[in-house]
Amino acid sequence: MSTLSAGRIVIADLRAPILSEVQRAALSGAAANPVTISEQAILNAARANTGLSNFGPVDFRERLRLWAAAVNASPDLTELARHGLFADMLRFAENRLRVEDILARHPEILDIVIDRPLIVAGLPRSGTTYLQNFLSADDQLRALPYWEALRPVPATAAETGHPATDPRYAVAAENWAQMDAMLPFIKAIHPFDPDHISEDIELQAIDFSTYYLEWIAPHAIWTEHYWATDQTASYRYLKKILQILTFFRGPNRWLLKCPQHMEQLRAVYTVFPDATIVLNHRDPVASIQSAITSIAYSSRIRTETIDLPGIAAYWIARYEKLLRACIRDRDTLPESQLEDVYFHNLMADPLGAVSRIYAKAELPLSDKLRARMAEFVTANSRGQHGSIDYDLRRDFGLDATRVREKFQFYLARFAVRVEV
Repeated sequence: MSTLSAGRIVIADLRAPILSEVQRAALSGAAANPVTISEQAILNAARANTGLSNFGPVDFRERLRLWAAAVNASPDLTELARHGLFADMLRFAENRLRVEDILARHPEILDIVIDRPLIVAGLPRSGTTYLQNFLSADDQLRALPYWEALRPVPATAAETGHPATDPRYAVAAENWAQMDAMLPFIKAIHPFDPDHISEDIELQAIDFSTYYLEWIAPHAIWTEHYWATDQTASYRYLKKILQILTFFRGPNRWLLKCPQHMEQLRAVYTVFPDATIVLNHRDPVASIQSAITSIAYSSRIRTETIDLPGIAAYWIARYEKLLRACIRDRDTLPESQLEDVYFHNLMADPLGAVSRIYAKAELPLSDKLRARMAEFVTANSRGQHGSIDYDLRRDFGLDATRVREKFQFYLARFAVRVEV
């Protein structure tokens, strides 16, 4: 069983989970009520729930069909996972209807300038979340709290954008409470509380693109399409939603973040040519170790069996593709718009890293803002919810040195510090 000692969390049942009463009840309830996942089922439900019918350009429907096919071709998924994926796809479809509705009523939205965004990219588990939430203390930048990301276009007059009264906040808080009850160690890995600053992937998924699905139900039906398709259109869709969000509440200089951007630098730069792009770097073995432990932990409610070697093999190969794409494209972008941030430096001196980023982005960094950021560092120290005890050999039977050999091309290019 899992143990907690002096803030260190050892998840000892990754391979053979010992389910809690909450987990067993959720799995049983979902199994008794199977869900149908199809393009038509999702679109019909979205229309019924919103009273809207215009989804905009129809090219997204092919991607939705591929998402549904990938999920349906993954027989090891629990019915609880299928319910969650249906809910996600339905939410994205509903959001798409609301996007098209607000644009039809306010076409001037598309004239809004998204000015010199600050875009954080980097490996998963490389400090991108920490850095983004740290930077969100700056009122000069528009950030996207998780409660707003879940439904970016208000559906009623009560959805005013003020967390104290906006019902979207309450819904996000309830969802987080349910997730915390279901997977209590998740908050030590990646919290999803309502105030948490969200990744852009929540907005891009409304176009049914991105690597979103890979984190829940990876399947070649979708991944092969993703890699074979220019993702620039997905980033243009992201920009459109940023314009809508700015219409409701500025400013128009955005703080964005997603690890996927690291493998899509050309698309990012094409759509946001005046952006400052921050690339977080970390020992890929440490990042992989953290990511696959998180995936394995959540798999106890997502898959009927836990295939630890399969999880590790998939994500080691996936990281290699991401990093090779980054190295391929990084030096094709202007150096004046790129800032490399190393995990060990960020953890040792976060304010120093921010100073360098702000200098590159030509953003003023006042003493007042420095003080506010220092308060954030104090209030959000690592491990405040406990620290997961990651162990690649114990949990996955892998030797860190052997895994690292696959990433010599990356280590030769970026001076990351070996951690594992």
